[in-house]
Amino acid sequence: QVQLVESGGGLVQAGGSLRLSCAASGRTFRRSAMGWFRQAPGKEREFVAVISGSGSNTAYADSVKGRFTISRDSAKNTVSLQMNSLKPEDTAVYYCAAAPPPKSYSDTYQTPRSSADFGSWGQGTQVTVSS
Repeated sequence: QVQLVESGGGLVQAGGSLRLSCAASGRTFRRSAMGWFRQAPGKEREFVAVISGSGSNTAYADSVKGRFTISRDSAKNTVSLQMNSLKPEDTAVYYCAAAPPPKSYSDTYQTPRSSADFGSWGQGTQVTVSS
């Protein structure tokens, strides 16, 4: 059974930092793209960041570019999201997601950004940024 478990959420003041972690189990995610999405109350889930299966490519939403950094430790099946200079508008439930295993070598360099491209999801962790 595939399982993704997020941790590291919490309450922080604007300008502060948080680091989210996601531990994957149930199958190897070593070559799968891993991403973070978020959903604020009353809004649709939106893309935040993604890292390719190879770990060499990353992509970010414009709203977090320069402030958030995604990384992965494929040996440990974990992915992290370092969030700096947090803003109240970053308040949301953050979800870790894993794409299906790559079908080709070139797929390991892809950075999908649509939630439809990810088949496994965590339960989410709340991030609240106070002004």
